[in-house]
Amino acid sequence: MAGLSAHTPIPTALTLHSASRMLEVHFDDGAQFTLPCEYLRVFSPSAEVRGHGGPMQTVPGKRLVNIIAIEPVGHYAVKLVFSDGHDSGLYGWDTLYELGREQTTLWQDYLDRLAAAGLTRDA
Repeated sequence: MAGLSAHTPIPTALTLHSASRMLEVHFDDGAQFTLPCEYLRVFSPSAEVRGHGGPMQTVPGKRLVNIIAIEPVGHYAVKLVFSDGHDSGLYGWDTLYELGREQTTLWQDYLDRLAAAGLTRDA
């Protein structure tokens, strides 16, 4: 099952802070991350963003995107529904943990890709 192995930390709490557009995630190993909705949207595990097997897509204009629903998927993932209508891609526990752990590096890579493509975070 995606997101579950003997070593995958499991979330103990998911808290959406709509006003600040942040998702707070606490894991059973003590790790906790506060992830911007924009960050989660542009790093969606969906095929649309992950490039359908090719290079990852650079998704611009998502600075103000919010999460409008969090839907559990079994005991291994959540489906995040975004205010721009994007609702594909399952965020397995392993994916959420990796996005939290690698946030600084991944975010800088995203900003660099935006700049190189002449794109912005604004719509």
